[in-house]
Amino acid sequence: MVTLDGDVLARYPRASLYNSPYPAHDAGCAVDLYPRTARAPSPVAGEVVEARTVRCPSKPYAADHDHLIVVDTGDYLARILHVAPAVEASDTVALGDDLGRMVRSGFFAPWVDNHVHLGFRERDGDAVRASGSLPLDLDAHVEPVPWDGTGEVVETGETYALLDAPEHPEPGKRFAGIATDDGRVLDGGFPHYEGGGVFGRGSADDDPVSFLGTHVGDVADGRTVAWRDVTVTANGEPIRGLSLWLGTDRLGVKLVAPGHDLAVGDSVSVDIT
Repeated sequence: MVTLDGDVLARYPRASLYNSPYPAHDAGCAVDLYPRTARAPSPVAGEVVEARTVRCPSKPYAADHDHLIVVDTGDYLARILHVAPAVEASDTVALGDDLGRMVRSGFFAPWVDNHVHLGFRERDGDAVRASGSLPLDLDAHVEPVPWDGTGEVVETGETYALLDAPEHPEPGKRFAGIATDDGRVLDGGFPHYEGGGVFGRGSADDDPVSFLGTHVGDVADGRTVAWRDVTVTANGEPIRGLSLWLGTDRLGVKLVAPGHDLAVGDSVSVDIT
């Protein structure tokens, strides 16, 4: 397992190991990092060994191509996606150096913000293949924050509405995430992706996951959750799901709800059945 240093994570206001349907994130083998700017600061140091353009699904709201940057860190090959490279093979990069402009990729769902995808392979591994990255651990304490399912809409898009709750307990100081009923932290797209993750030791590692009073998933390997067939509603109306992440600057919950009629200022109550 590769451990991503807490000092690296602190450079990004939001991170998620599981908020993706793609194989590269299976079992938490990659992390999506959300910078504060449209440029991507490098999450690793080392020598760039490859920078190439790759195909991705065609979506009306995104480019039909993406980019792969591979950096040899000396211990692993770091595999970075969703950045139009301002670097090329044989360049040396330091932590925080500008890698290029983030791109809106066809790998994204329409409610997903631009981000940097990071995974690691053994140095003799195939860095181009989508699957096969090593499991990742985050060297950072994540504070579990209880949520009662309510909030006020502070931002909307065609496919989502962002709530102001729960509030981050100490913005800018540490990572926090939405708590399960027993005090673990949830991560991922729930339940619109097949699975997500839990972090922390609120109960035994493989205890079932309960959220807002409902059994929502079952755990394998201590942190990977297979969601159950549940329905999420907002003010009584079924929605596609919830987007959950680990944040330093803010928390809040993103309602994934294509075709919603919510507006900024609306009060929302979320239930799971």
